[in-house]
Amino acid sequence: MNSTRSEDNATSFDHGSDPHFLAYYEEASLSEATLQRFRTIRSKALALLAARGHDTAHLRVADIGCGAGTQSLLWAELGHSVLGLDINAPLVELARQRAAKRGLRVDFRVGTATALPLEDSSVDVCLLPELLEHVPDWEACLREAARSLDIGGLLYVSTTNVLCPVQSEFNLPLYSWYPSFVKRRYERLAVTTRPALANYAKYPAVNWFTFYGLRDYLAPLGFKCLDRFDMIDLERVRGLMRSLVRMARAIAPVRFFGHLLTPSTAMFAVKTASTANERGSAHVRERGAAH
Repeated sequence: MNSTRSEDNATSFDHGSDPHFLAYYEEASLSEATLQRFRTIRSKALALLAARGHDTAHLRVADIGCGAGTQSLLWAELGHSVLGLDINAPLVELARQRAAKRGLRVDFRVGTATALPLEDSSVDVCLLPELLEHVPDWEACLREAARSLDIGGLLYVSTTNVLCPVQSEFNLPLYSWYPSFVKRRYERLAVTTRPALANYAKYPAVNWFTFYGLRDYLAPLGFKCLDRFDMIDLERVRGLMRSLVRMARAIAPVRFFGHLLTPSTAMFAVKTASTANERGSAHVRERGAAH
């Protein structure tokens, strides 16, 4: 799963952490709500892979933006091979300590999501939790995830939702709906004189998405995308909720309204085909091997 790329790829980034930010995530990463959310993601991912005939006994998992390692450890405890990557060095060190304390093997590294230390088609599951909003070159993150995933592999993305005025990135009301030039002003303040605006994040949110926009970007990269309504198991919901989910799936305006009421974007995407870049890389390797 590993390549020769190393932590040197991220030397131009600030890997430090504000003490407030580190203390918050050290505590929040162990909350029952966080654990339950990551367990649900893991369960849905395993179910989606199994439904498509994928062997789920031993998966290669990349947790990009792994933070304190909570999600990585949940996959590792089932015996999967896990790489956890984050730009925040203190959080990565905390993740390593937690893995060692539990006797779990996870390859935790400091690095950047725009240059993953992974070979082409080398992972089965790539997790991007609350990451894209913090990386100016978010397209590079998705291209790297697409490159790293094997055919039939699964991408998970959770990020901001510009459609919904409720959000947790900035401590400002209705921030999702602010015009771009106003957002740029508060982004500058968050990294200079008013870090509390963005919860002391070293890299505050600078990108705001919709499921529809991400779906359209991922489609040419060879992905079939599922939104939160596609991911709901109808066998686990009853009555009005089941009816609403069925309506959202069948009627586009109802689906859109559902996204309007949801503070975040969450989606799975199945890689159904390789990209042109991957095919080109494979062709170059084949030609090189022939000489």
